[in-house]
Amino acid sequence: MGDPDPPADVVPLPAELRGGPGARPLQSAWSLPGTPHSLKHFPVDLRTSMDGKYKEIAEELFCRSLAENEMRTAPYEFPEESPIEQLEERRQRLERQISQDVKLEPDILLRAKQDFLKIDSAADLQLFKEQNDSLVDHVPKEREALLEREFQRVTISGEEKCGVPFTDLLDAAKSVVKALFVREKYMGLSLQSFCKTTARYLQELSEKPLETRGYEEVPETPVAADAPVHPPFAEQHPYEKWDPKNMPADLGFGLKMVDGVVHVYTKQDITDKSTELDLPYPDLQEFIADMNFLMALIINGPIKSFCYRRLQYLSNKFQMHVLLNEMKELAAQKKVPHRDFYNIRKVDTHIHASSCMNQKHLLRFIKRAMKKHLDEIVHVEKGKEQTLKEVFETMNLTAYDLSVDTLDVHADRNTFHRFDKFNAKYNPIGESILREIFIKTDNRVSGKYFAHIIKEVMADLEESKYQNAELRLSIYGRSRDEWDKLARWAVSHRVHSNNVRWLVQVPRLFDIYRTKKQLANFQEMLENIFLPLYEATIHPAQHPELHLFLEHVDGFDSVDDESKPEHHIFNLDSPLPGNWVEEDNPPYSYYLYYMYANMTVLNHLRRKRGFHTFVLRPHCGEAGPIHHLVSGFMVSENISHGLLLRKAPVLQYLYYLAQIGIAMSPLSNNSLFLSYHRNPLPEYLSRGLMVSLSTDDPLQFHFTKVSICGGHQPVTPRGAVGWARLGDGMKSVVGWGWWCSVAGGEMWLMMRWGHWQH
Repeated sequence: MGDPDPPADVVPLPAELRGGPGARPLQSAWSLPGTPHSLKHFPVDLRTSMDGKYKEIAEELFCRSLAENEMRTAPYEFPEESPIEQLEERRQRLERQISQDVKLEPDILLRAKQDFLKIDSAADLQLFKEQNDSLVDHVPKEREALLEREFQRVTISGEEKCGVPFTDLLDAAKSVVKALFVREKYMGLSLQSFCKTTARYLQELSEKPLETRGYEEVPETPVAADAPVHPPFAEQHPYEKWDPKNMPADLGFGLKMVDGVVHVYTKQDITDKSTELDLPYPDLQEFIADMNFLMALIINGPIKSFCYRRLQYLSNKFQMHVLLNEMKELAAQKKVPHRDFYNIRKVDTHIHASSCMNQKHLLRFIKRAMKKHLDEIVHVEKGKEQTLKEVFETMNLTAYDLSVDTLDVHADRNTFHRFDKFNAKYNPIGESILREIFIKTDNRVSGKYFAHIIKEVMADLEESKYQNAELRLSIYGRSRDEWDKLARWAVSHRVHSNNVRWLVQVPRLFDIYRTKKQLANFQEMLENIFLPLYEATIHPAQHPELHLFLEHVDGFDSVDDESKPEHHIFNLDSPLPGNWVEEDNPPYSYYLYYMYANMTVLNHLRRKRGFHTFVLRPHCGEAGPIHHLVSGFMVSENISHGLLLRKAPVLQYLYYLAQIGIAMSPLSNNSLFLSYHRNPLPEYLSRGLMVSLSTDDPLQFHFTKVSICGGHQPVTPRGAVGWARLGDGMKSVVGWGWWCSVAGGEMWLMMRWGHWQH
C-alpha cells in the first residue's frame, strides 16, 4: 500500500528536506526528560558502585569549586623534562652522527655508521652479507627496507597490565567506557566528528550499528603514490561575482526560540505546534545527569589511580620507543625529499584575527596609514568627525614618534594572572580609539584598515605555501545585525584566502551587557547570535553576504577569562535563558550547553539543505574550575589550552582515549597563567594526546614574522618525530586535528583541518 494522504491541516515537507531512501530518522524536537537513551541497551553490564550517587558528588564538587575557585585534587605531578642545555647538546651530537650524505658512501662505511648508531641485529648482518656486492646507486632503496626492518618493538603481555586490583580495574573500566559513550552520543547528536578507532572498540559493547551513528565520517588521508601535495584551491575569488537570484530558494519556514533553543516550523505561523520541524537537540535534564556522572567520575579514588597508572605507562612506553628508535627516526626523517622544517604544512587553529599580525607589522601599517590617509575621516567623537591626523594630534604623536616600545602591545610579566591588563594590550599606545580604527570590523571606515592588514597577513601565508590559519572573529550578541555587518565587511573588502578559514568566537560578557542595559535577558543574547544564522540558512537570498561568508566558517568558540569566579551552579534549578535577568554572568557550562543545543539544531537544518555544518571549539581548561573540561569533553569537538588536564588524571586519560584535539599555546600561557617550564605540552605529547602548537596572539607574544615560520609554531605528535603516510613515503607533518588510524602495527597520525584533507 502507498502512503495515505496527509491531513488537510498538515503542510507537506519540501522535497529537499524529506531526504532520500537512506535518510536517518530524526528525533523529536520536543526535549523531554528521561533516561539517557544511548546508555539503555548495552549487552554488557556497565553498572558501577557510584550509580545513584552522581548528583550528590557533583553538587558537592561544584560547591567546593565555587568556594575555592579551583578543585583540590591529588598531587599528581609528573617529573620535569631534562634541562634544555642537555637536550640541545644531545640533539647536536645525534645530528653530527647522521649529517653526512649516505648516498655517496660505500656500503662498508654505511654499515659502520649503522653499527655506530647501535641499530644492528643478526637478521640485518645476514642481509648485509648477502648484499655486500650491491652497487652504490641501490643503497637508498635497500637502506629504506633495512630501516623498516630495524625498528625495535617492545610488547607488554598479561591480562592485568594496569597495576591496580582486579575489582578496581573492573569498576574503572566500566566507568571509563560509559564516559566515552556519553561523548559519542553528543558528538553524534550534533554531527561532529568522533575518533574512528575509539568508535570501533565501543561498537563491540553496543547494540547500535556503527553505520547508524550520526557523527561526521571523515575520509582517511589518501595513500596513493599520486596523492595531491597541496589542498584544493579555488580558481575564482568567491566574493567576486555573486547574485542573490542564483542562491538556494526560500523555504518559507518560521523560527522561534523556546527556552533558549531555536525551534523551526514549516509555516510562518509559529503558533501552530503541529508544523514544528523534527530537529533534535539535547535534553536539559539528560545533559545535567551526564555532567553529574562525569563530575563524580573524575574524583573517584580507584579510577584516579587506574588512569594515573595508565598515563604513566603511556609515558614510559614512549620513552622506551625513543631510547630504541630515536636515531633511526632521525635518519628516516632526513631521507624524505623536499620536506624540512619550512616545507612541512603548518596549520594554526587558535589565532585571533585582531592580533594575527606581529607588533612590527602593525606599527608599519599604522605609519603607512598616517602618511597616505591623514585627511580621511576615521572617527566620530561626541558628534564631531575626526580625521586620522586629528586623532594623532590629540595624542601629541607623529609617525616619527611611533616605535614598537611606544606601541606597547606586547605582553610582559605584568599580565601574569591579570587578564584585564592583557586585554588592555590590544589597545595600541594604550588608546582604545586606535584599536577601534585599526583592528575592528565595525567602525567609521567600515573596517577598511583591519581588512587591509588581514589581507597582508593572508598574502604572507600564501607566499610561504605551507602555512594555514583559522582566524577567530567576534560576534558579541548585543544586536541582531552583527552577523550581517561582519559578512558585509568580509565580502565588500574581499577578505578571503585559500589558506585561511574563519572561526566565530562568542565572548562570555552577558554580565557587562546586562549592567549597561543593552540586553534584557540571556535569551535575547542567544537570539542575536543564532537567529540570523537560521534565517540565512532558510532564505539565503535575503542575507546573501552572510550566506557566502558562512561557506568559509568552520565553527564556534567561547572565549573569556576562565579564572573569573562563578556564582551559580548549572543544574535543573538554574533559570532558563528567558528568566536569566540578573547581572551575574551565567556559568561556563551554561554558555556551552545553549551554544551546543542551538548549533545542533542548526547543523541538522543545514545538512538537509546541503550546506556544511559547524563544530564547537571553545577555550577550555586554561584556568578556573576543573568542570570546564567536563563540559568541553561532552560537547566540544576540539578545545584550546587544556592546561588543567595536568591536575585531573581521569579527564586526561579520557581526552586521550577520545582523541580530542587540544590546541596549546605555551608562550601565551607563560604570560598569563602558567610558567613556560611547567607547561604540560611535552607530557601530553608523550602520552599520545592529540595536541598541536598554536600562536594564540602573535601581536602580544611574537617579535618578528620569522619567529617559527611567521609565528605559526609547529609541533610533531608524540615527541620529537611524528609521521604520516602520505604518497610514496613518510613525511613529517604538523598542525591541528591529528586523525588516528592503525596501519602496519603502528599508530600513524593523519592531519585533518577544516574542509581540507592533507
